[in-house]
Amino acid sequence: MNNTLPLITIGMPCYNAEETIIRALEGAISQQWDNFEIVLVDDFSSDKSLKLIKHYLKKVKDISIKVVANETNRGPGYSRQIIIDNASGEFVVFFDDDDESAPNRIRKQYDAILEAEAAGDARLVACYASGIRLYPSGYVKQLPAIGSRGVALHGSLVADYLLYHEIKPKQFYGSGTPTCALMARKSTFEASGGFDPTLRRVEDVDFAIRLSLIGGFFIGTTDQLFKQFSTDALDKSAKNNLIAEQMLVRKFKKYLDSKGLFEYAYRWPKLRYFHFCRQYFLLLKELIGLLVLYPNRALCHFFRTGLRRLIHEFLIFRGDK
Repeated sequence: MNNTLPLITIGMPCYNAEETIIRALEGAISQQWDNFEIVLVDDFSSDKSLKLIKHYLKKVKDISIKVVANETNRGPGYSRQIIIDNASGEFVVFFDDDDESAPNRIRKQYDAILEAEAAGDARLVACYASGIRLYPSGYVKQLPAIGSRGVALHGSLVADYLLYHEIKPKQFYGSGTPTCALMARKSTFEASGGFDPTLRRVEDVDFAIRLSLIGGFFIGTTDQLFKQFSTDALDKSAKNNLIAEQMLVRKFKKYLDSKGLFEYAYRWPKLRYFHFCRQYFLLLKELIGLLVLYPNRALCHFFRTGLRRLIHEFLIFRGDK
């Protein structure tokens, strides 16, 4: 390891990923950076993930790899915070257990953070990598990073976007704030309070909102630095998403009340839930209620996201035909 470079921690949460975890680990180990460690947290997998990890690591030399095995299944928020707590690196970057990262990912995101810090008064910088998502049908979805075009998003702009889809001109919100694409200084994670260990979904959104509200900067790489493979899991169910999203809104009730938008932010996730459950009458009923209370906001929000969702689902179904 080259100690002239700052130590970077690659954090990898793992849960029931026996088919993909070795590919993800190989992507981490092949990084073109001479001073990194890997902290992997297995979240009480019920498959062969942990056994495969231990067997594979016997063959790995000259790389610091720490494996933490949760004694019960605690969810991604808990596992990501365990990674932060165990990270020795000045920077922490997250790789998911079913993703494939490019060898230059660490270098590109590190350079982007330093460039943003050197350009002005940017502090608490979160850098997101662009990537792609691959679907079984053959459809490839582009995942441009937030802040990868134009100027960096700063402060509450990101919180307002994530909580009630407020979009400001000349700002690029990309694919949101997924932790699987995130790199930041460890001190930045600590300043925001890290990850909420109680959240099994939207822990990435929660972190980004809190960072936004303390003045964080959000930047992104134009380079596509990871491949994401679309998978299904219990925690990704429509019902679990609704519960998590409404829990998140309640966490920020005071802030939303100051904007007069708590009810709007709390009710909007129901539209997604009704859509995924194909309860279109209830969706229409809820939409009409929001249009009555927030006519301009709800109409713009629905046309921006609703049309995009329909196109996205059509392309998934159509695939590469």
